[in-house]
Amino acid sequence: MKKVIAIIAVLGLFTLGMSNVAAQDSAAVAETAQVDSAAATADETAADAADVEEEGGIHKVLKQKFIEGGAGFMASVAFCLIFGLALAIERIIYLSLASTDTKKLLADVEKAINEGGVEKALEVCRNTRGPVASIFYQGLSRYDEGIDVVEKTITSYGSVQAGLLEKNLSWIGLFIGLAPMLGFMGTVIGMIQAFDKIQQVGDISATVVAGGIKVALLTTVTGLIVAIILQVFYNFILSKIEGLTNDMEDSSISLLDIVVKYNKEHKA
Repeated sequence: MKKVIAIIAVLGLFTLGMSNVAAQDSAAVAETAQVDSAAATADETAADAADVEEEGGIHKVLKQKFIEGGAGFMASVAFCLIFGLALAIERIIYLSLASTDTKKLLADVEKAINEGGVEKALEVCRNTRGPVASIFYQGLSRYDEGIDVVEKTITSYGSVQAGLLEKNLSWIGLFIGLAPMLGFMGTVIGMIQAFDKIQQVGDISATVVAGGIKVALLTTVTGLIVAIILQVFYNFILSKIEGLTNDMEDSSISLLDIVVKYNKEHKA
């Protein structure tokens, strides 16, 4: 709209100037100056519109910053983000599937063991997914060997399941630490290159210094952003693992109480 208005103003002023050239020379000069000013304004408006069209959204801005920061180090930081997020999402899905309604499971196991014995309780555990049901199954399967063996089996297999819950967390932690370190390395190398340019020029130019520092700091910013994103996912995963571990411990104690109670009644 601004461009159209500017063009209309140019045409109007130009026509008015042509009609009064012969009668008013001084006025014609003033009109010509106004035409030039309006034309310059129109050109600036058109240039701004072209710049907006060329930007094309935030993805092009990110692409430009990625190139400015140096493809090598920016790509390595991006790989940390991609692989870290892939592992984090895999853990979140696994932990979500591992969640079990332990209260319902305990109620079903107690009902089954009272009605049909250990075999029926094993069937309930076999048909239930999750680490808690697996621990129950391993413990009940050793019932014939005594309560002490059941307790040791539950403890040992609980440690195994806890290790499975924490799988790949060390790799996520590696990417959290690696991303900012790669960013800092890119910054240091960029600063070295900036000082090399200053040495070649032989004079401290604000343009050279500012440009080099800007490019160098882009890798640091990117590395810190990646580390922050992965850290949020990492802490969320730890909270999920902590909740599942607590459920496993509490439900294992409750299972032992059920087994001990059944054992006393069965012997009596």
